Amino acid sequence: MKFRFVVILFFIVGTASAQPYADEIAAFKKMDSISFPERNQILFIGSSSFRLLRDTSTIFPGYAILNRAFGGSTLEDVIRWRYETIYPYQPKQIVMYCGENDFASSDTVTVELVVQRFKTLFQLIRAKYPSVPFVYVSIKPSPSRIHLINKVKEANRIIQTYLQSKTDTRFVNVFDAMLKKDGTPDESLFKEDMLHMNPKGYAIWKQKLLPVLLK
Repeated sequence: MKFRFVVILFFIVGTASAQPYADEIAAFKKMDSISFPERNQILFIGSSSFRLLRDTSTIFPGYAILNRAFGGSTLEDVIRWRYETIYPYQPKQIVMYCGENDFASSDTVTVELVVQRFKTLFQLIRAKYPSVPFVYVSIKPSPSRIHLINKVKEANRIIQTYLQSKTDTRFVNVFDAMLKKDGTPDESLFKEDMLHMNPKGYAIWKQKLLPVLLK
């Protein structure tokens, strides 16, 4: 089983392009060298939907949050950079948003591949932090990626079911809350690019996340 896991990890990460997001990772390292983050914070990881939460103390007052989301990262990017963005810290909770960019990276990326990438990352996190609670924010329904919505729905469903079988995990469903009554993405929650969220969109995320964040 261990050999199989290593082989899967090799194929997921080993074929990826060399060192994307190196500048952002270097910036994290520099910040850590100046003032290393305190223990027992909530660690946010993943892609730009979290990266753009620049002032977490205002959005989530009273919560100590360390944000190490970067770029337009995919799950395989987070796997690649786990030693720099996850493993150095001693969080009391890990919250992740990632997976959307995996689908957007290529039409050949399947639901099965994204789910496998997620499971690989989750298993790596659990191996390092076996007792740290884990929260996954569902992939959101971006209007600019409406052609991916069926893949997104299916990946969310499978990941939610998978996490239900694990201890100390939560699946936060933002997908349904970001739809209009007709079941299509609510454009009013997004910036002009119809990909990144505006304050109205983040207000929904805040409402969904607050009940699961640890003080």
